[in-house]
Amino acid sequence: MAKKKAAEDTIASNRAAFHNYFILETIEAGIELRGTEIKSLREGGANLREGYVRIGNSEAFLVNVHISPYERGYSSNHETKRERKLLLHRAEIIRLGITIKQKGLALVPLRLYWKGNRVKLEIGLAKGKRQYDKREAISAREAKRDMERAVRTRI
Repeated sequence: MAKKKAAEDTIASNRAAFHNYFILETIEAGIELRGTEIKSLREGGANLREGYVRIGNSEAFLVNVHISPYERGYSSNHETKRERKLLLHRAEIIRLGITIKQKGLALVPLRLYWKGNRVKLEIGLAKGKRQYDKREAISAREAKRDMERAVRTRI
């Protein structure tokens, strides 16, 4: 059986997070899901855009992430924006909690993907961008695109 590409394994990604934040570090976490949530994710129904990670009582929770209801779930369907527990080592949770409080950072979900038959979440330790940082990134991206375009037309 041929191995799937990484792009096919991705269920949902949060492209807005890369625009709004500087990602300092990424962490892979497991996520506690219910049966209809897994079935819905197999159909590709997830949105990470407004989500964030909350740490409390030495546990991490994924908050405000939308997983659409399973079409054939009926009465056993899940809530679409419920808090979902993240599966991390206690030492990681404590370290992240201390870092967030001391440096004023945020934990944002970056990507939801399959690893084998399990769903994993890539979360990022992020620092917010200011408006001028966003404009600078856009102008750098456009300059790079113009240079590539110029090289292609000369060749």
